[in-house]
Amino acid sequence: MIRADSHKHSVSAVCRVLQINRSTYYHEKKPEPGEEGLSSETAEIFKVSRNNYGTRKIKQELMKTGKQVSELAGS
Repeated sequence: MIRADSHKHSVSAVCRVLQINRSTYYHEKKPEPGEEGLSSETAEIFKVSRNNYGTRKIKQELMKTGKQVSELAGS
């Protein structure tokens, strides 16, 4: 229900109205199609950078491959 209304209302607002923690929503949320490989790709970029890249550079590398990422810190 929260995901279905996410284009109308923020997750925070809906969780507040339903009296559930946002962390509960994100813990239970299933990945959308295309998200499942993102963690492994992020780990690979970090490994290739010899554990040097932070969130900004990892985001840049993901964007070069056409991935849209906007929730990483340091955007």
